[in-house]
Amino acid sequence: MSSIVSATVDAILFDMDGTLIDSTPGVLKAWKTFSDDYNLGDSASVAHATHGRRLYDTLKEYCGITDEKYLLQEIDRFEDEVIEGGPMALPGAVDLLLKLNSNLSTSSRWTIVTSASNKYAPRALERSGVPLPSLGLITSNDVSEGKPHPAPYLAGALRCSIDPKNCLVVEDAISGLKSGRAAGSLTLAVCTSTLRNTILESGSQPDFIVSDLTKFVVSNIEYKKLT
Repeated sequence: MSSIVSATVDAILFDMDGTLIDSTPGVLKAWKTFSDDYNLGDSASVAHATHGRRLYDTLKEYCGITDEKYLLQEIDRFEDEVIEGGPMALPGAVDLLLKLNSNLSTSSRWTIVTSASNKYAPRALERSGVPLPSLGLITSNDVSEGKPHPAPYLAGALRCSIDPKNCLVVEDAISGLKSGRAAGSLTLAVCTSTLRNTILESGSQPDFIVSDLTKFVVSNIEYKKLT
């Protein structure tokens, strides 16, 4: 039986891929291309292992790219393939963000903190029909270290002018949940890309866990989690 769990926070920090939008077909296609180009082996395993992390970090690690200019070119090539895969809004995402934007008490109390680049993220959100935050996005270009390091969510809290301890991080990826927890925020895991048991056994220790964003209800500055 479902139960209602509620908590009061001052800002919400959303991940993007896997939380607000489903980019899985494009990501799998891109990793297949790069696995072929760089002899990485099983592309699906690579996609799973790198989920939630910056391409800036994962292309260095898996593809051995060290030249900065070439790395940025390859990030663009990868993300272009993801866009071609047709990202789509996940259940509940559009309605939730429209509600946040329509309420003066919450419109400046949320942002998106993504491991994607500043070129890809706005295009992916626009193609998916997902509203952008009025405060702008935090992308991989805005931080020196990516998830699971706390830097991305610390930057998101700063963008909202809210103490990270008073923020809720909404994430689907284990690396992102660890990032949010390391930043000192409450974390809500959505099981849109990772199985519930996998999340619970990962050591990411989310404070709340739901199947998707249709189970997440916002009321003014009080954010009620339905579990």
